[in-house]
Amino acid sequence: MKKLLLTALLIIVLSAFVGCSRSETTLPVWVEGEVFTLTVGATAIPHSEILQYIAPYLLEDGVELVIRVFDTFTPVNPALADGSIDANYFQHQPFLSASPYADRFHMVGLVHVEPIGAYSLTLDSIEDLPVGATIAIPNDATNHGRALLLLQMHGLLTIDPAAGIRATYTSDILENPLNLQFRALDAAILPRILDDPAVDLAIINTNHVLTGTDLHPMHDSLIRELPESPFANGLAVRNADRYHPAVLLLLHHLQSERVREFIYSRYDGAAVPVF
Repeated sequence: MKKLLLTALLIIVLSAFVGCSRSETTLPVWVEGEVFTLTVGATAIPHSEILQYIAPYLLEDGVELVIRVFDTFTPVNPALADGSIDANYFQHQPFLSASPYADRFHMVGLVHVEPIGAYSLTLDSIEDLPVGATIAIPNDATNHGRALLLLQMHGLLTIDPAAGIRATYTSDILENPLNLQFRALDAAILPRILDDPAVDLAIINTNHVLTGTDLHPMHDSLIRELPESPFANGLAVRNADRYHPAVLLLLHHLQSERVREFIYSRYDGAAVPVF
């Protein structure tokens, strides 16, 4: 049965690929009977762990997955652009849309969401946030606005609706009743900033909480996004490769029931499948 399902999938995949001339894809042609090598860039947790989990199953279907792990977001899209990797799995669509690669890359499918949260080593509750508190937030365009919108969701700020996800603390805060102060830093640094006595709260992407702290997003965040957050992470490729059979087979495995169960059991709500 598994063999029949795989054959049917490959027929669908190859049919889609026929619609693109071979010259359009930047990836090699997958020759029948040979193992195809696909290099995917990912941040460590949960992305690379999910890829590691499906790698043996993907190999059974003829694709050898090579996983290149990145410590921070910044170099992953450039690596896809220069051909160092064939795909990446670390970002949400708003992040891609705000990047210089928005017109060059395509998000072929979404896998999971990691609700962003606010953390403190000195506060027990968000209600304890003092007047004039300093909050550290990500400095990249979309996660910066995402952090401000999280604070707005909990009544701590009012953001200019026209700014939305692109909001910045320097120009788009309409109301700030606690006179909150902000420090915008690279997302990978934020776990370490929790030890800074000058910082009362840090809003940290979940993957950096999981890799850079002993905190658990479900139990230790003072506030966090709802699982219905629109910032789901997915598999991105260069536009020309969006229909490549190996890419679509990888997406098939990433959006499998097996991966759904893995995400639920391993991450205890810190990551939630969206397919």
